[in-house]
Amino acid sequence: MLAATLTALGLVLCLEGLVFALAPSRLEDLLKTLADLSQDKRRLLGLGALALGVALIWLARSLGG
Repeated sequence: MLAATLTALGLVLCLEGLVFALAPSRLEDLLKTLADLSQDKRRLLGLGALALGVALIWLARSLGG
């Protein structure tokens, strides 16, 4: 369980690091756009991301055993 958690955290940090390394100015634009959204829209985006993440985890566990 600990190994899987550390692997997941490492993958998230790798993806975040890629965004910062490859497109820092685009990230600033994205943050400005997110700041302009209403709190309700940001909440819906967060819930959508959460649902997608849960679905991907379910799919991965279903396919991989």
